[in-house]
Amino acid sequence: MSLLETATAVRENAYAPYSRFKVGAAIRAASGQVYSGCNVENVAYPEGTCAEAGAIAAMVAAGETVIAEVLVIADSPEPVPPCGGCRQKIAEFAGQDVVVTLCTTDGKSLAMTVRDLLPGLFTAAHMDRT
Repeated sequence: MSLLETATAVRENAYAPYSRFKVGAAIRAASGQVYSGCNVENVAYPEGTCAEAGAIAAMVAAGETVIAEVLVIADSPEPVPPCGGCRQKIAEFAGQDVVVTLCTTDGKSLAMTVRDLLPGLFTAAHMDRT
C-alpha cells in the first residue's frame, strides 16, 4: 500500500466527534516499513492528539527511529500542515531533506522538506556546551 492509500484508510478511523476534522498520516521508516496514525479527540482535550504523533509513536513502539518520508491527508480545501508540536516531532526523527507531503481528500497536494516545514529547528546541538 502507498503512503497515500495508508493515510487515507487510517483517516477513516479518526475519532473526531468535536471538530469532525479527520486527519490521517503515514510514515515510511528508513527500513521501508510504513506506520500510520489518525487524530483522536476527547472531551477534556477537544483538539486531541495529532495523526502524525500517532504514526511516530507506532514507529518508535516498533523499535524504529528514522523517518524517510511523511504523508498527511485531511478533508480541507487546501493541504493542511502538521501542528507545531508535530513538526518538532517529525524533525526529531527525520533529516532536514526528508519530504513531507500534505494532501486533501479531493486530490490537492503540496510537497515540502522538513527544513521548509520547520525553519529554525531546535536540535540537541542547542544544548551542547562543550
